[in-house]
Amino acid sequence: MEEAPVKVLFWGTPEFAVPALRALDDEGHEIVAVVTQPDRPAGRGRALGTSPVKQVAVREDIPVLQPERAHGAEFEAQIRERAPDVSVVVAYGQILRPEVLAVPRGGSINIHASLLPELRGAAPIAWAIIRGYELTGISIMRMDAGLDSGPILLPEAVPIRPEESAGALARRLSVVGADAIVDSLSALEAGGLTETPQDHSRATYAPKLGRETARLRWTLTADEVARWIRGLDPAPGGWSTLATGSAIKLFCPTLEEEASGEPGAVLEADGERGVLVAAGVGAVRVHEVQPAGKRRMSAGEWVRGRGITAGARLV
Repeated sequence: MEEAPVKVLFWGTPEFAVPALRALDDEGHEIVAVVTQPDRPAGRGRALGTSPVKQVAVREDIPVLQPERAHGAEFEAQIRERAPDVSVVVAYGQILRPEVLAVPRGGSINIHASLLPELRGAAPIAWAIIRGYELTGISIMRMDAGLDSGPILLPEAVPIRPEESAGALARRLSVVGADAIVDSLSALEAGGLTETPQDHSRATYAPKLGRETARLRWTLTADEVARWIRGLDPAPGGWSTLATGSAIKLFCPTLEEEASGEPGAVLEADGERGVLVAAGVGAVRVHEVQPAGKRRMSAGEWVRGRGITAGARLV
């Protein structure tokens, strides 16, 4: 006799959550609804943009809920009437209250992009790169009232590749997480998963990265500056300002540890090789940039367009 499909209430917003939604649907589980962030104005025209998760849900004819705040009697009644067996939460974008987590009979399960208890919080992928980790991963976790503090159901370690950006690492982790959540639900239904409490004394945190945090500090070593640039790619983007006061986002760094100069000084601006900027120790060659109000482009293209010359300074 075939097992009945698990009735899943799926919570997610960005592209990172899409592989998990697809994997659960492909596995034959019943997605009773998707909860995602409300449509927001986006782009230069400020037209309403829909989340990647909503776009998939609409194509697959899955009901979509978009509360401004995911709590309150009316919203709880909406999700309770879907009679979910479990909630699966992947980068939804709001902290869920205990009464919401408890609606499904099987509770709420989260895909978190770190090896908990390390890097709890909003930006674990970025901070893993910024802090120089060589290993990170995915934790399938039972959610509780704390911040990423619930017991671990399944950890999956993933090495961070040399010169990997946060965006590239996120794409790999999203696929690992999708496979892990499918395995976790199957094991949970069969009673084959042990819940392991976290060692809270080992917890570290990965707070949200805003614009001011993303401003590059050229007094750091070249390796540290490069890690910040990779960890902030694609968003919010590590940035500096030119002498004109305009901001420039920098991407795709490589190290030239033998080069030296005053921190922030542009040592070379080459139409083919990009822009070499001195750090506190060594220098960073930047291969892609995004000038204020313009698209992302190669640093060589920026140089050829007279966007910058050797002798300039980034601050």
